[in-house]
Amino acid sequence: MPPDLTFRSARVSEREALEALQWRASLNNPGDREALLAHPDAIHIPPDQLAGGLVFVAESGGAIVGFAALVSRSDGDSELDALFVEPGLWRRGYGKALLLHCAQAARDRGSAALHVVGNRHAEAFYRSCGFELVGAAETRFGSGLLMRMRL
Repeated sequence: MPPDLTFRSARVSEREALEALQWRASLNNPGDREALLAHPDAIHIPPDQLAGGLVFVAESGGAIVGFAALVSRSDGDSELDALFVEPGLWRRGYGKALLLHCAQAARDRGSAALHVVGNRHAEAFYRSCGFELVGAAETRFGSGLLMRMRL
């Protein structure tokens, strides 16, 4: 884990800052850029999701370096609904540390697995974190990968 990295639940008042971080990260990914520019409404963190305590912020040196969100599934498992890290900090372990924090939070909530619908460009990252490919899903922006990490 990167030094001095801490996690906490996001505050409702941080919604705009987190959405701005999501924009920076998403636009820095060529696989997402065109679709997001065509559909800017896709970047929106519901205030009730923030108020529910399942949006987690990663901080380093007193600054937000990333965030992730969990949602409950009807089968009792959890789904990773968001995972974004400041683009200048990619490939330094922040994303994996944030994902593992979410996995622990899901485990603490009684989930047997953590699920994610990922893009092809994120497959290697999720596999390196312990996810396995279990299928495909159609999303608003095309086909995505259904992946699962057993907890």
